[in-house]
Amino acid sequence: MFSTMNQPHLEFAFACRLRFTRVQMVPDVPGGGFRSAVYVDEGEFEGPRIKGRAVPNSGGDYATFRPDDTAVFDARYMLEVDDGTLIYMQNRGFLWGRTPGTMDRLRQWAFAGGDPVPHADYYLRAQPTFETSQGKHDWLTRHVFIGIGERKPDGNLVRYYAVT
Repeated sequence: MFSTMNQPHLEFAFACRLRFTRVQMVPDVPGGGFRSAVYVDEGEFEGPRIKGRAVPNSGGDYATFRPDDTAVFDARYMLEVDDGTLIYMQNRGFLWGRTPGTMDRLRQWAFAGGDPVPHADYYLRAQPTFETSQGKHDWLTRHVFIGIGERKPDGNLVRYYAVT
């Protein structure tokens, strides 16, 4: 099945679980808010056509937290398919709380051992792009994808869908 003008179709591509426990912050940037960087420690991904791991220390997420407490993220790292193929992934998107105080609760959960925050309390969406060699996995370079994410205490879980 494929998308039409009036009926888009999404096809599950893969889920990616990343762990990033190291964080650095640059407070009070001139545009307001702050910049953070979290670095990929490890991770894995799997879907119907692809399976592998995130290459440790191959990149991270460099988010800007705007004054409205919306995280505008720009993540870049390498994935390695079980067959050895390397894939460069750039992932941009947004994380924001649906109610006041949610982002503070997410930070407490992620960095200070706070209580879990239900997925329904925040919006985490991604727009990835991929680069890889021509061959078995280059289908990733010819589709538009969206990701629906869930924050975990030590990283994220994002399910990616191709717009067919």
